[in-house]
This record gives sequence, structure tokens and C-alpha cells, in this order.
Amino acid sequence: MKEKWLSITHTYFNKKMLVMTALGFASGFPFLLVFSTLSLWLKDVGFTYAAIGAFSLVKMPYALKFLFSPIIDGFKLPFLWRLGRRRSWAILIQICLFIALFLMSRWGPQQSVLYLVLCAVAVSFFSAALDIVLDAFRVEMFADQVEEQASGAAVFVLGYRLGLLFSGAGALGLATFLSWNTVYFLVSLGVIVGITTILCVHEPASYHYQTQKHQDFKTFFKERVISPIKDFTRRQDWKLILCLIFIYRLSDAYIGPMSYPFYDDMGFSKLEIAYVIKIYGMAATIIGGLYGGLFLKKIGLKKGMYVCAYIQGFTTAFYAVLACVGHSLPLLILTISMENFSSGMATAALVAYMSSLCNIAYTATQYALLSSLMSLARDFFAATSGFILEKTSWPFFFILAGLMCLPSAYLIKKIGDKKQKF
Repeated sequence: MKEKWLSITHTYFNKKMLVMTALGFASGFPFLLVFSTLSLWLKDVGFTYAAIGAFSLVKMPYALKFLFSPIIDGFKLPFLWRLGRRRSWAILIQICLFIALFLMSRWGPQQSVLYLVLCAVAVSFFSAALDIVLDAFRVEMFADQVEEQASGAAVFVLGYRLGLLFSGAGALGLATFLSWNTVYFLVSLGVIVGITTILCVHEPASYHYQTQKHQDFKTFFKERVISPIKDFTRRQDWKLILCLIFIYRLSDAYIGPMSYPFYDDMGFSKLEIAYVIKIYGMAATIIGGLYGGLFLKKIGLKKGMYVCAYIQGFTTAFYAVLACVGHSLPLLILTISMENFSSGMATAALVAYMSSLCNIAYTATQYALLSSLMSLARDFFAATSGFILEKTSWPFFFILAGLMCLPSAYLIKKIGDKKQKF
């Protein structure tokens, strides 16, 4: 028991993991402000389920971030470059993100839907750009400690989930007493965490980037766009790997735009939702994320991803029970706790897997390409969730979403049978 505790302490309680937690928070908190928190704001002002689901498309920059990742990977920023390759971009992007969130807080759906859409797309764009930088920062920080990638990913996911709690449960709690416009402004101050952390840490020393003076566009395009893609496609069955990444989180992601409207339909108040997510959801997130890192380290990435696929499918389908029972606070606690626990494990597994696939020479571009596939499934298919719901019912909707885990489990087995790297 003592040896196990020492192992956990050595793995998680150090400066690197603290940095990963803070950067995960900075990466995660903007997401719900253009996702489920925004969905509840839209529902409060009278938007239909179909319109709320369609609003998921404002997150398309997450799915397209591979298009602008070569710029972040290859261009120097004047003046800020002395901070380092990753740090300079992280500072600039977070300043832009704050401005976009501030403007979003000024233009709510009551004032102008068009302006709100433009602001939400801007928030998505800068949040996606920040993901590129911080994901590359994380992968490069553990480049010389490959065995720690899973633990680093788990802690980063933990920070990410804490960021989601901040902009989810935290925002809901504030919305009970304040206007949504004020809530969005207060939550936008979360950028302080990321900016402060970046200013207090050093650039990853594992990879030293060499720039070329007077590099023309053709050379840049070849080295920063074509070469990373060619490098990845040299892997056997790379198409199956991309398909797996595309659908792995689909089961959990599909219910995302409808989760807060569902709680509202079941008669839960904003304060009840915030309380359950903040207390029980946070506990489940922390335990699930940390356990996920240890679980993957113990049984391996392939088995871990396989198990997590079924777990997230089951916990998603379990929402159908709550839909049938209706307003029940104990059942809400159980449902959210199970979902957060499984989501933390599954996310840690997928992030660790994608990290293991990246060539350190093309970290930002390759990881952005892989995570874009994950985002594309979430944003493109999730946009149809409202239409499916309006044609069916809450129980059917959640069972259907739960069954979406089956294709990913099949692909994991198929890739594993061909002895692919996991």
C-alpha cells in the first residue's frame, strides 16, 4: 500500500503536473462558453432545440485547426518571440481570446444573433489556436519521458475538466443571480490562469526549433504542411487510426449540446445543476482523470482505450434512466458522476494515444490534425442532435448516443489485431 501511494505521489505531485493542470484549465474553460453553457443561455431566451443544436456549428474552428497549425508551428512573432516558440503564441492568443469573450458578453442573443454568432466563432477560433499551442507544449514537455505521456495527458485532461467546471457549473451558479452577459464577462477572466502560468514556466527543452530566414511560401508549405502529413501516412493502416480518432468520443460528444436543456426539461434548477456538477462532477472528474492515467499505465493503451470505449457508451446510455424517472436529485448525482468519471478516463486514453502518434519534429501540426478529427465528429454530428431529439424522445436519444461507442471498440480491436502501436 505504501509503495502504491509513493508511486502515485511520484507520478502526480510535482511541478510539471501542476503546470499541466493549469494549462489544461486554460485550454478547457473557453469550450463550454460556445457549447452547453451557451445552449442554456439560448434556451432561456426562447431558442428551439433544432436552433440550439445548429449553434454547435460555431465550434467548427476546432475541427479546422489543422489548417492554421502550420502557421503557429512555423512563424515567428515579432517582439514576443524572445519568450519562446510556444510561449509567445500562447500569450498573444489568450489576449485575443479575452477580447473575443468580452465582446461576446456585450452582444447576447437578445441584442443581435448575428453578432453573437460572429463572437462565438471568434472565441472558438482563438480557443482552438490555444489548444494547438498548449497541446504541443504538453507533448514536447514529456518528449524525453515517453512513459509519462499518459500521466501528463491525464493531468492535462484533469485541468481541462476543471476548466469545463469553471465555465459550466461556475457559470450556471453565477447565472442564478446575475445576467448572462455579466456571467460571460466574469468567466472570461479565466485567461489569467493561462497567461500567469505561461509567464512562470520555461519553454520545453526537449525540442529546439530551427527557423530559416527568407523562407519562401513554397518551402514553408512543403516543410510545415506536406512533410507532417507524409510522415504520418507512413504508418501502417493510418486510415483506420484516423477513423478511430474521429469516432472514439462520439458517444459522449453527441449529447453535449442537449445536456443542459435536458436537465432544465427534467425540472432541475440552475442552482441544482451547478451544485451537482461542481461537487460530485468535480470529484468524479478528478478521480476519473487520475485513475485513468494509472489505469492506462498498468494495462496498456490498447486495452485501456477498449475498456473506456464501452464505459463511456454505458454511462451515456444511462441518461435514459434519468429521462424515464424525471426529477430525482440522487439519480442526477449518480448520472453526472458516472459520466464525468468515464469521460475523464476516455479523454485521457485518447489524448495519450494521439500524443504517442506524433513525431516531435511536427508536434503542433500533427496533433492539431488528429484533434481536429475528434472535434469534427463532435461538432458536425452534434449539430444534428436537436433534430433527432425533436423526432424521437429523451430515452431513445440517449440510448442511440450510447450505442455510438460500438464502432470505435471494433476499430480498436482491428488495429490491435494488426499489431499497430498503442
